[in-house]
Amino acid sequence: MTESALVRVEDLRVTFHLPRRTVEAVRGVSFEIEPGECVAIVGESGSGKSVTARALVGLAGPGARVDATRLEVDGQDARRFAPRDWRRFRGGFAGLVLQDALVSLDPLRTVGAEISEVLRVHGRGPRSARTEQAHRLLEEVHVPEPERRAGQYPHQLSGGLRQRALIASALAGGPRLLIADEPTTALDATVQAQILTLLAERRAAGETLLLISHDLAVVARLADRVLVMKDGRIVESATTRALLSGADHPYTRQLIAAGSGRRRVSTAEPGPVVAEATALRKVYGDRAVVRDVDVTVRRGEIVGLVGESGSGKTTVAQLLFGLVEPTSGQVRFEGRRFSGVPERARRPLRRRLQFIAQDPLSAFDPRWTVRRIVAEALPRGTAVAPLLERVGLDGDVLDRYPRQLSGGQRQRVAIARAIAPRPSLIICDEPVSALDVSVQAQVLDLLAGIRESDGTALLFISHDLGVIRDLADRVLVLHDGRVVEQGPVQAVFDRPGHEYTRRLLAAVPTLEVSA
Repeated sequence: MTESALVRVEDLRVTFHLPRRTVEAVRGVSFEIEPGECVAIVGESGSGKSVTARALVGLAGPGARVDATRLEVDGQDARRFAPRDWRRFRGGFAGLVLQDALVSLDPLRTVGAEISEVLRVHGRGPRSARTEQAHRLLEEVHVPEPERRAGQYPHQLSGGLRQRALIASALAGGPRLLIADEPTTALDATVQAQILTLLAERRAAGETLLLISHDLAVVARLADRVLVMKDGRIVESATTRALLSGADHPYTRQLIAAGSGRRRVSTAEPGPVVAEATALRKVYGDRAVVRDVDVTVRRGEIVGLVGESGSGKTTVAQLLFGLVEPTSGQVRFEGRRFSGVPERARRPLRRRLQFIAQDPLSAFDPRWTVRRIVAEALPRGTAVAPLLERVGLDGDVLDRYPRQLSGGQRQRVAIARAIAPRPSLIICDEPVSALDVSVQAQVLDLLAGIRESDGTALLFISHDLGVIRDLADRVLVLHDGRVVEQGPVQAVFDRPGHEYTRRLLAAVPTLEVSA
């Protein structure tokens, strides 16, 4: 441990006392963070990454017991902090960017008001300048039309815009340490590249960053050092270059191999059309968010839909699922008209059409346990545990509530619930965005296996072009509500014909492993 370190941690232990059992989330972790350094923590979902980071700012969670031989932050012994001490100290020391922007932003305040509140609390300039400062911060994180977006509420923004607004809010207090927990999870490749550039610029200017990420390509671009966590322990620690060129621990090598990706090729021929959308158009006010989109998905086929945040991807998914009605155009499912008909006409088809949302926490009833969430989609009396095992979860989560799960665990519960009724089509809206690379690979294998064994079709919406390349048969590229390019995934990615597609592909971070 060096005396210049901004953070010093020795033998950190975080324990949660739950009604039926005790969980040791962090077990004897030691590390330090020097000023101006970027340290990354990587590992599977549930490995203790986020709990470790939260313990540094007194936010380990309800019922958490935090013990450490040493826990110093900015030269102060945090072991002695009472809740009041944390409230006084925390905001000026660290800015926290959480993985789930929708539940992190206040739904009753505009994003401009959210940022202005941080400026007010930390005395960052006079009141008369706060609105302009909020606009500037939104512009710094590449929010388009910052003046207009500042007047909007979180639910009016796409996932990527919400994440950028959250980053702007975290930066508003001028913190000495920025803790970024999956800061680019919800962002498309071009915006992700902008945010990574922004974080790299701030680090180059001398700011300190603790990065939590399952994306090793992101880690490789930003981090000086990497801590690899598994089951609450640090199993390997090294400089980023040393880790990627010669990892010692088998688990680290497994993470690196999973991050390199692999193509999942189907041996089955696509079958009859399952879902078809023709000339879909959706207008909100005076703005068309979907413009004349045609989509066809056949049995046993995986169709990828890619594009920047705000390009209309999720709106297309909502139109196909019948959550919103098209302004014009038509959707058919299993040969029957699915749009422009009463809900009672769609209800018999609902179990055959499932949806995996980008934000599983908002999709679940917070009063239900995992057991009840999944059991609702199964025939009465069917065991839930075997289905959870298929998506990499054990029986320990059965009696937990959604808020007690990590982001990756919640996403896997959402996938388990979607596959429970054995649907003919699953619309997947960023279904692996919250997962680390090893679990992501398992889930992609699972989805590909379901396609092979059951003939289930997937419409797979993702900002992660690497995932689409690995999984999809065909891809549609959406820009400003229009399909600008489509075709077999290998042909489109290897020989993109549209400038927008070429720009998307150029922005994708890659993991380069030295031999």
